[in-house]
Amino acid sequence: MKKVFVSGCYDILHAGHLQFFEEARALGDYLIVSFASAEVLWHHKRRKPSIPDDHKRVLLQGLRMIDEVIITHGHKEGLDFEEDFLRLRPDFLIVTEDDKYSEVKREICKQVGAQYTILPKTPPRFAPVSTSSIVRWVQAPTEAPLRVDFAGGWLDVPRFSRPGEFIVNCSISPLVSLREWPYEKQAGLGGSGAWALLNGRDGIESEIDLGVGWQDPAVIRETGLCVWRSGKTPVLDFKRNGDFLTGCLAILWTGSPHDTPGVVNLVRDYDSIARSSRAAREGVLHADPQRLAEGMAIYHATQLAEGMEPLPEIPGSLAHKYCGGGHGGYALYLFDSPQDRIQALASTPALRAVEPVCKV
Repeated sequence: MKKVFVSGCYDILHAGHLQFFEEARALGDYLIVSFASAEVLWHHKRRKPSIPDDHKRVLLQGLRMIDEVIITHGHKEGLDFEEDFLRLRPDFLIVTEDDKYSEVKREICKQVGAQYTILPKTPPRFAPVSTSSIVRWVQAPTEAPLRVDFAGGWLDVPRFSRPGEFIVNCSISPLVSLREWPYEKQAGLGGSGAWALLNGRDGIESEIDLGVGWQDPAVIRETGLCVWRSGKTPVLDFKRNGDFLTGCLAILWTGSPHDTPGVVNLVRDYDSIARSSRAAREGVLHADPQRLAEGMAIYHATQLAEGMEPLPEIPGSLAHKYCGGGHGGYALYLFDSPQDRIQALASTPALRAVEPVCKV
């Protein structure tokens, strides 16, 4: 009887594990699966298992292709199963192509005459997942905010970043979910960042890979009225809960979607954008809508110089600007008081109210 031995954490079982077990079992007659105990997992990775060891063992034992399950207790990195392996003397030790401990495992195989076998990757029967991706999916929120930006946009793009300058933005409600999305798409409100968060992904790396900036996923994850330091990665300068803006924000759909990656390389005045960020930062620092509006106005002037169409003037608004990369999408309007916004909503049906969102 040819005994096959595999080891791992198997903390959250998924279809990829089952396929690995089946392919390992096909190389022999008797499959032994070992997994690190909770104590070993904490010793090496400083994390707890998803379920108690005895529950995990019963789950593994219930799989038709597994003949024996062992909980290991050794503290040698990569060889927590050493004592059991030397006792059982299997014929094969099966590993995957990304095995990090091949040298010590080959050595222990020599001691018992076992064959160290790398299982080649075969096409998965299902879309591949990992334990970490499952954990992120489970921990993902069911709802997320979108965001509006006041000033400093493009200074979050790593190649355009400027030390000492800022990006000022705010997470907003109504919230979105995978089933409910009460906004237009390609709207300049950071929808891709919210979508990433709802699907258990961080989103910052993917935004940077697109050649754009990190502000959307950063503020959607952080929430609140935020001031960020311009740079290659998000560094929060400070934030407020945004209460002084409650009842004072509204967005207007311009009638056409926007494409941030498509406009990232346009010529624009980054000196003016930097000035807008400093003014808006002072507005947030002192809870001063007038100063915040000044930053918005400076920024909007750069948008018009870039070739964007003038936005409608709405009575009562302190300032307005295109959201995100502009050239379409939503425009943001800031009002001096809730009463001014109420009047504007009544006179401009296409205008819709949004509110700051801040989670502790």
